[in-house]
Amino acid sequence: QVQFVESGGGSVQPGGSLRLSCTASGFTLADSAIGWFRQAPGKEREGVSCIHARNPSTYVVGSVKDRFTIFRDDAENTVHLQMNNLKPEDAGVYYCVPVTCGFGLRVTRNDYWGQGTQVTVSS
Repeated sequence: QVQFVESGGGSVQPGGSLRLSCTASGFTLADSAIGWFRQAPGKEREGVSCIHARNPSTYVVGSVKDRFTIFRDDAENTVHLQMNNLKPEDAGVYYCVPVTCGFGLRVTRNDYWGQGTQVTVSS
């Protein structure tokens, strides 16, 4: 049974940093493009960033460009999202899931959504 687990969220002040981690049991993350999504209260889920399978090419949405970085640790079967200079509008629940990754993200396995990890940005 495949299970995606997100971790690393928390509460930070504006300008702070967090590193999110995405791990999976029963699934090798290196074999798939992986994307990070977020959902704020009352808003639709938004694709934030993705990384291709087996090459370091990445995509980030314009609102987080130069602040968020996605990268893999294949030895740990983990995909990280490094978030710097966080803003209140970055707050929400963050999820990772397999995607196709190009100029945007498209979910390829809707059955793999995890519980997400909460990010709060406030002073």
